[in-house]
Amino acid sequence: MAQKPSIPKGTRDFSPTEVAKRNYIFSTIRNVFETYGFQPIETPSFENSETLMGKYGDEGDRLIFKILNSGDYLNKVDETLLASKDSLKVTASISEKALRYDLTVPFARYVVQHQNEIEFPFKRYQMQPVWRADRPQKGRFREFYQCDADVVGSKGLWQEIEFVQLYDAVFSKLKLTGTTIKLNNRKILAGIAEIIGEADKLIDFTVALDKLDKIGAEGVTKEMLAKGISESAIEKVQPLFHFNGTNQEKLNQLQVLLADSVEGTNGVNDLRFVIDTIEILGLQSAHLTIDVTLARGLNYYTGAIYEVSAPKGVQMGSIGGGGRYDDLTGIFGLKDMSGVGISFGLDRIYLVLEELNLFDTVELPKPKVLFVNFGDKEAAFCMKALVKLRENNVKSELYPDSSKMKKQMNYANKREIPFVVIVGSSEIEKNKYTVKIMQTGEQQECSLEELLKITQ
Repeated sequence: MAQKPSIPKGTRDFSPTEVAKRNYIFSTIRNVFETYGFQPIETPSFENSETLMGKYGDEGDRLIFKILNSGDYLNKVDETLLASKDSLKVTASISEKALRYDLTVPFARYVVQHQNEIEFPFKRYQMQPVWRADRPQKGRFREFYQCDADVVGSKGLWQEIEFVQLYDAVFSKLKLTGTTIKLNNRKILAGIAEIIGEADKLIDFTVALDKLDKIGAEGVTKEMLAKGISESAIEKVQPLFHFNGTNQEKLNQLQVLLADSVEGTNGVNDLRFVIDTIEILGLQSAHLTIDVTLARGLNYYTGAIYEVSAPKGVQMGSIGGGGRYDDLTGIFGLKDMSGVGISFGLDRIYLVLEELNLFDTVELPKPKVLFVNFGDKEAAFCMKALVKLRENNVKSELYPDSSKMKKQMNYANKREIPFVVIVGSSEIEKNKYTVKIMQTGEQQECSLEELLKITQ
């Protein structure tokens, strides 16, 4: 007995209905990207390993899917190396390519490789799948789509403002109200680490602080102590554990807290410019808030940091995020190319819209007209009409088999096709078509020109 087929954990099949819903999200995001002046690019699904490895930290490197070399990939590996059973070194010898982990690093490679063809500042968007060897769970898959927009070649803060507006525009069009756009700045985190005397432990400090909403103040304190951060430093940072108030009140508190840090003060000024401007311009449905515990992407973010959370009551991780990077292309030799970008997590957005029943307006692609098939002679006559309808962008199809009438009508009903065209010998003789309006059951005989008018 043949074994039942399956798919790898963390991957999914998508039904026609699910694809229609996903395409609805894609088209909404794409339209907003293009409204804001972004151009599309695409990069290969796999890159040279050297392009990806070492760009995401040790944890990221472990989650990259490696592709085995073609042919007898073990033949050229040194026997001593094989005997050592050092998986990292052996992998480097047998795998020269890897599936992309995100769209950001491939984009940086693209910019460097095509720098002489690009007009800077370069505004690009990219909507493609990425792969991570992560542990699958709700909202986290091993194969998933990212929808990114980036601007490289500009240090201006106006683009940071536009990205807040862009997030708001997309979620408003998706009718996803109540999202929260969290905003922070790496300079502020660096300033805090500086004034508490732990500048050399910035990453350890911020990684622990980022877990405040998950493990609480006590848990963060324990983790900081375990990372070697002193009790006196933790005492100085205690106000951040209960950092409340309006955005303006938070900015004022940070201004005082970071008064002795030049970098921290610069971060506060950058953040204030964005917050003040957005307060003047306003947002449609999203809520913008300062979150000083936000510490994503610190291996490459140098300024603004974004994260978007779903409306309250929806149990889901972040549905978007991004930030500013001052030298991402520097990893490939192109220095001083500042950029800022954001990403939408399509798969998580899908789950949120599903949970909130916001897909009610999405229709499954279907034909508007079905021609009943009574045999080859009748089908050939129908095909003339099909050509005409399709030339006029009327979605239509011929039932592929000359099955019983009941079966063909059941097919039309299940697919909710509004018009069914019936052609028998009588219609052929008169060069006419009998069209049935499924919603009312009404039938009428008409010419091809009349059929076109009825179904358009």
